[in-house]
Parts: sequence; structure tokens; C-alpha cells
Amino acid sequence: MDIISNISYGFSVALTPMNIVYCLVGVFIGTLIGVLPGIGPVGAISMLLPVTFYIPPVSTIIMLAGIFYGAQYGGSTTSILVNIPGEATTVATCLDGYQMTKQGRAGPALGIAAFGSFIAGTLSVLGLTLLAPPLAEYALKFGPPEYFSLMTVGILMLIYLVSGSIPKAITVALFGIILASVGTDYTSGRQRFTFGILELNEGIGVVPLVMGLYGISEVLINVEQSVGGLDVFKERIKGLLPTRQDWKDSKWPIARGTLIGFFFGIIPGAGSIISTFISYGTEKRLSKHPEKFGKGAIEGVAGPESANNAGVAGAFVPLLTLGIPSNAVMAVLLGAFLIHGVQPGPLLMRNHPDIFWGVVFSMYMGNVMLLVLNLPLIGMWVQVLKIPYRVLFPLILLFCVIGAYSINYSAADVLIMIIFGVVGYLMRKFGYEAAPLVLAYVLGPMLELAFKQSLIMSNGSFAIFFTRPISAVGLLLAILLIISSFVPMIRQKRVEIRSAEE
Repeated sequence: MDIISNISYGFSVALTPMNIVYCLVGVFIGTLIGVLPGIGPVGAISMLLPVTFYIPPVSTIIMLAGIFYGAQYGGSTTSILVNIPGEATTVATCLDGYQMTKQGRAGPALGIAAFGSFIAGTLSVLGLTLLAPPLAEYALKFGPPEYFSLMTVGILMLIYLVSGSIPKAITVALFGIILASVGTDYTSGRQRFTFGILELNEGIGVVPLVMGLYGISEVLINVEQSVGGLDVFKERIKGLLPTRQDWKDSKWPIARGTLIGFFFGIIPGAGSIISTFISYGTEKRLSKHPEKFGKGAIEGVAGPESANNAGVAGAFVPLLTLGIPSNAVMAVLLGAFLIHGVQPGPLLMRNHPDIFWGVVFSMYMGNVMLLVLNLPLIGMWVQVLKIPYRVLFPLILLFCVIGAYSINYSAADVLIMIIFGVVGYLMRKFGYEAAPLVLAYVLGPMLELAFKQSLIMSNGSFAIFFTRPISAVGLLLAILLIISSFVPMIRQKRVEIRSAEE
């Protein structure tokens, strides 16, 4: 009975005219961001955060969530048509999607990507609907020690799964925690790392920081490259509806991709990128004709596209039920929650049921919108791909400056954004990923607060982290992650020493 009442309440919130409009705006912008390579949902969401100050919280989260899963849809268009992933999560789609385009089958590739994304997105939201309430109920038993250990695991999991150097990821994560400590200490009331600058008394704003790291750095990276635009697929796209054989080949990849994507979306740090490659590898391994993969196999499009969309709903599970973001996009969304005075976690369903159920059921509505939008508007997205970067990126820069200034009408926020834009540019040039920094920055204050509350509860004894089962398991997992992350480096060093001796 509770499920029926929750469904009814969720749809009553999501289907209000205002929320329908914001959901439509979110998925449209998300698709556009996915089509345009390089910007990404993190940059788009961070640029739009200042606008959301004047929008009700539930409409804000519905729109920002729409940008996230809309970008997964849009990213497949560039992957299939021009062999350039609009999103990092659509890299695997390039492998067979572009080959299908070269064979004159761009229509079925785009069609199965859209339908597979719709099916996976809808089923994963159903999983979120069923899984979130019992998990939130169980999470009510968590105290500060449990939250401290879970947040520690979340940060370390993201560090462990980064594509680049693990020491570099640890460095930027520690830098993010230091940045999070700038401002007034909540427990003592003292100023930390402000250096007498009044604008830093309240800390470094999440919006200028993220807009700088993603928006400004993207502009700076592309300014140094002489790029006019993309070599866009010019032939007319026909036959968007997959054939019966296409559906026969794709039905199980879609089902498996949905399960893989949802599971990896829940795991902190894993994200949709890993799940798409696992889905692709699974389909190739299970296929009776693995030699077709990389040469235009529709299964190589259906599986990864289903996985990356299912991962979105999976990523919302730890955010909405535990208040812990599983990736950089969720970290920015957590910032959006906090800006509006809403704390996601086990009490969200009780204190703000309109936000919880409204956001969840808006995803059903958003997936339908995306299916209706994407297939008819593919021709328009192709035209968008032709916009020269020399026109696009100055507009992004202007929007970032206006957005940063409009938060507090402070030039200091614009300066902070520019500084972190340069920092983000240098990080990208030297192989440092921004995601661990953003996640550590957002979780830093909560991590510190949970740590201090735990010590207050135990009268200063660190034993509290190991005497409580959930906290002990979390910290044990964190220790194992740290050890395992350095094992490959030690082995590589030994190999180098042996080769040098020989």
C-alpha cells in the first residue's frame, strides 16, 4: 500500500505544469550538452547552479537531474556519427556505432541507442523506486562513525578507480579536503586558511570552484587548439527504427547492460564509464560471433548505451538514501541540495517527500521526453555539431562569469572561478583528474563533522570507529583499497629494478 501511495504522490509532484517544464528544459539542455563534445554534465550543472537560486528546490533537482541523464542520451549522437564521444560514458559506443555509420546504418545505431537508453533508464528508475525506501530506513541506524567510514570509502573508491595516476588522485583529493576547510570552523568558530580575506570567511563557494575546474578550464584547453568544428556526417539519416533482427540481437545486451549499469552506478567512484566497457566486454565474450565487434555489431551499441543510462538512477541511490555522492556529478548535485537548505540522506524521504518522490518519478517522465525528443531532433543535433568552437567557447566563458557574479554579486567569486579555471587547466595538462578534488571538497565538511561528532561521543577515543561493526567494515575496506592501489606500483618498480639489474 505504501508503494502505491508513494507512486501516486510522486507523480502528483512530477506532473505539475512547472515541474514538467523544468524537466523538459533539463533533458533538452542535457541532450545538447551531450551532443557538444567537451562540456559535460558537471560543467553544465555547475554553470546553471546560480540560475536555480530563484527556482523551488524540487524543480531545481528535477531540472539538474534531467541534464545528467539527458547528456547520456545526447553523447551517443556524436559517438555514432563522427566517432567523437560527446560524453566520456559514450566512448565504448564509438567502437561499433561509427562503424555502423560507415556501413550506412547510422539510423538503426541511433535508434537502438535511443530505445535501449529509454528501456534501461526506465527499468533502473524502477529499481531506484524499490530499493531506496528500505535502504533509507536501514540508514537511519547510522551514526557519525558509520558516516565517516562510508564517506572515506567513497572518496578512496573514486581515487582507486580513476583512469590516471593514483598518487595524483590522492594528491588532488587531499587538496580538495584542504579547500573544504577554508573558512569558519563549525565547532570552534575560528577562521582557518582565510589569510585575513573577508570573502573567504564563509569558505570557497562550490559554484565558482566547479565552474572554474570544468567550464573555464575547458575553454582554456580548447583555446590553445586550432579547431574550427567537427567533420560532421553529411548523408541523410534513414531508417531510425531498428529492424526485427536488430531487436533480436539487442534485447539481451540491453537487459544485461541495464543490470551492469545500475549496479556500478550505486558503487561510489565506479560510475558509468567502467560499466559501459564492462558491458561491451561482456557482450563480446558472450557473442557467438565476437569477430563482428569493432566492425559494426549493434550489440556493441545497445549494451554500453543501456549501461550508461542505467548508471544514472543507480548513482541516485547512495545520494538520496545516504547523502553520499558516488561521482562528480552527484557531488555537484549534493551541493545544489545544500544550497537550497536540503540535506539528502535517510531523513530526506521523511522531511522532504516532495523532493524525494518528485525527483524519482520525474525520471520516468524525463525518459519518455528524451525518447520523443531524440529521434525527431537528430537532424537538428547534427546541425548543432557544426557550430565552430570559436563561437561556442566565448559564450561559455561569458555565461560562467555572469553565473559566478550573480551568486553573491561579488567580484571575489568571479576571481575565485578564474583562479580555479587556471588550476583546472594546469591539472588537465599534467594529468590530474578533477573528480576526486570535487568529491573530496563536497564531502570534506561532512567528513570532518562526522569525525568530530564521533570523538565527542567516545570522549576522544578512536576505538569507536572499530567497535561499531558497520564503521569497522568500512574502514577495513578503505585500508584494503589503499593497500591494493599501491600494489601495482610496487610490482612495476620491482620489474624495473630487475630489468635494470639484467
